[in-house]
Amino acid sequence: MLTNYERRKYRVRGNVIKNNKSQRPRIVVSKSNKNLYAQLISIEGKVLSSSSTLSLDKNTKVSGMEKAKLVGTEFAKLCLKTGSTKVVFDKGAYAYNGRIKALADSCRAAGLLF
Repeated sequence: MLTNYERRKYRVRGNVIKNNKSQRPRIVVSKSNKNLYAQLISIEGKVLSSSSTLSLDKNTKVSGMEKAKLVGTEFAKLCLKTGSTKVVFDKGAYAYNGRIKALADSCRAAGLLF
């Protein structure tokens, strides 16, 4: 039996994959209570690049929103190095606010188009 969270995740992810007519790679976002993760996944399902709050400097004390902005800019730079400027944003089951929105906005500001 699936939980409501799992049902929503599969529904949103399925719609993102189905409606991706231009065959763009997708940014898949996942989060825990402490960390935020972003992966660039190709159409074939291979991870092209990834970034997370685990790769940030441990000595700096910043809020969750600031961490999301830092991960977004770092991730966008990695995506631009691989040559992926046009992507699809896959938020999964998460609502588009808070840390997810901060990550998406910082990716857009750094040059990704979605």
